[in-house]
Amino acid sequence: MIQKEGYNYNWLLLIRISLVAAMGGLLFGYDWVVIGGAKPFYELYFGISENAGLQGWVMSCALVGCLMGVLASGAMSDRFGRKKLLLLSAALFIVASIGTGYSDTLNEFIIYRIIGGIGIGLASNLSPLYIAEITPANVRGRFVSINQLTLVIGILAAQLINWQIAEPVAENISSSDLLLSWNVQTGWRYMFYICAIPALLFFLLMWLVPESPRWLVQRKSNTVLAKKILASIGGSDFAEAEIQGFHNENKLNPAVGISAVKDSKYHKIIFIGIVIAVFQQWCGINLIFNYADEIFSQAGYGVSDILFNIVITGVVNLIFTIAGMLTVDKWGRRFLMLAGSAALAIVYTCMGFLYYFNVQGLPLLILVVLGIGSFAMTLGPVTWVLLSEIFPGRIRAVAMSIATFALWVACFVLTYTFPLLNKWLEASGTFWLYGIICIAGGLFVYKNLKETKGRSLEEIEQDLN
Repeated sequence: MIQKEGYNYNWLLLIRISLVAAMGGLLFGYDWVVIGGAKPFYELYFGISENAGLQGWVMSCALVGCLMGVLASGAMSDRFGRKKLLLLSAALFIVASIGTGYSDTLNEFIIYRIIGGIGIGLASNLSPLYIAEITPANVRGRFVSINQLTLVIGILAAQLINWQIAEPVAENISSSDLLLSWNVQTGWRYMFYICAIPALLFFLLMWLVPESPRWLVQRKSNTVLAKKILASIGGSDFAEAEIQGFHNENKLNPAVGISAVKDSKYHKIIFIGIVIAVFQQWCGINLIFNYADEIFSQAGYGVSDILFNIVITGVVNLIFTIAGMLTVDKWGRRFLMLAGSAALAIVYTCMGFLYYFNVQGLPLLILVVLGIGSFAMTLGPVTWVLLSEIFPGRIRAVAMSIATFALWVACFVLTYTFPLLNKWLEASGTFWLYGIICIAGGLFVYKNLKETKGRSLEEIEQDLN
């Protein structure tokens, strides 16, 4: 136990609980990115390599499941608890990873991708929410960022596994020979199968973590169990103070269902949350993970080099996410959001010029790395921290599900339209468009978002409402 702000926090327990809950982020990251490495191979297998519309649908169909999961997560987690919904998420990941790899038809593949998407929707909403509700205010940003850390570990794991599973491909191989290769007939299946291993581990470990004490008090009036959980985290004095805070919050703003969001006093903060969520997607960085093969092939790289470059981007993503975790409670959420917006706008502008003048190779790879590093340290983790803490307790679960729903709608639009935009505007125009979006998003944050670092959820509610 370590003395901090008058309380003895059990940091080891907090880290253990947060890491288990954040495994939802790891599976989210793996499932979301694994398809990028499998893309060149399953597209040949299913015969859609020349169909931009189907390519966009297959890449984005999981987002339909995400939307379903997010829509269900708010009301269901309020009714059944955060823990049970995270267990359901783990089970869905297990089914989806095995089913996707086993698919022999495109329709089967799409169905299992949608099932996995439901798991992503549940995990993306509830993992950061659960961590925010169980950690002390002074370290909440850092602990919620663990979810983003595990997410990028999942991304990197998918990239490394894809790279190792795929056999080297000769640059002059014919389409017919590639179609009959191990990569196209079998290899991509193992990329999906492997996700079942961490999904099973997540399912088993979630049984060992406690329910959210805030949910126990506000939804079940189970003060005894909540106090026991909080005492194990910070001692009896901490437990008493937290319980009193929950009761005070519940008296002033009793937790209710989705009908509460109709109250006009919540409209502004919900709108801010929605815009922040949409901006995280429309800043465009996820395209580098999902369409990395197209981005690097347009830069002159072959298939084997593309897979290696994708691994490089994953390593950078991990390093800068750790940097973001170390700074989010020091530099603040607002500063990091503004810095990330500006950096990405500059990177996309430069990328657009490289594509426009047909500059290939290392310069583009450097810009991609800079863009991913900027996102990983700022918009990536900070968005989830903000969404987990800016909403009033009365509507927190429902409002976060609405914002996360908007995030996945934005992600669907982004993922589905990229092949079309890339065709209509070419790569240069597409990245210039994302640069303009980053400027607009930064201006919105500058005007509407107050700093939340180091403040309790109750204090944030008073500041933003």
